[in-house]
Amino acid sequence: MELLHFILASFGMTFIIVYSSLFERIRAAATRFDFIGKLLRCPLCMGFWVGVFLWGISPYTELFTFSDSLVTAFICGCISSGTSYSLSMVVGDYGINVMHQGGEL
Repeated sequence: MELLHFILASFGMTFIIVYSSLFERIRAAATRFDFIGKLLRCPLCMGFWVGVFLWGISPYTELFTFSDSLVTAFICGCISSGTSYSLSMVVGDYGINVMHQGGEL
């Protein structure tokens, strides 16, 4: 259950940072800095750092707890990155994304 809480928290935080109007000004200002600008617009990249951030604050929450190992930090980043990217490709502002490519239905 802790892993599910971690995945949902990381997806939510990543989605808010990358796509919400709340962070639009920050993303626009960050375009001056190539690396930061790309980071704030990429759910795969931002998802990694959100996972590392959540690992860092895990001692302060009861939703999930992780060891203080740097290997655990890396694994949390990878889990967050993969799931945030995957979920952002499946779920959009209007629900589940459905793409039709050529051919008949």
